[in-house]
Amino acid sequence: MLLKMKIYLAGPLFSEAERDWMSKLKGQIESLAVESNYNVEVIWPYELMPQEEINALKETAKREIFSRCKSHLESADLVIAVLDGPQVDDGTAWELGYYHALRKGKIIGIRTDLRRAGESDGAKVNSMITLV
Repeated sequence: MLLKMKIYLAGPLFSEAERDWMSKLKGQIESLAVESNYNVEVIWPYELMPQEEINALKETAKREIFSRCKSHLESADLVIAVLDGPQVDDGTAWELGYYHALRKGKIIGIRTDLRRAGESDGAKVNSMITLV
């Protein structure tokens, strides 16, 4: 029996390198799900609205992107978040906080960055993210 799960993949997506890495991570999650006999839908915000639609919506695109991301967070069973950088991406931090407030499911954080990013010795990210 295939278990069904909706995963929201949060992380920075503003540079070509970030988008490339996130795209590969999405593919890896989907491949692992198939191998583990899971029916998984991975929602990656970058794919929620094509550039043509963003261009057509102009100023209202921001509100529509926000609405779509929020809606998918509300229906997700799991959030996987990339926490790299000297500071967690602000959009990712919001997504984590919102999902945590919903008390919906688990959050898995991925950090490959060796730089210190928290406010105390040995911290990898801000304590508000660590404790989510």
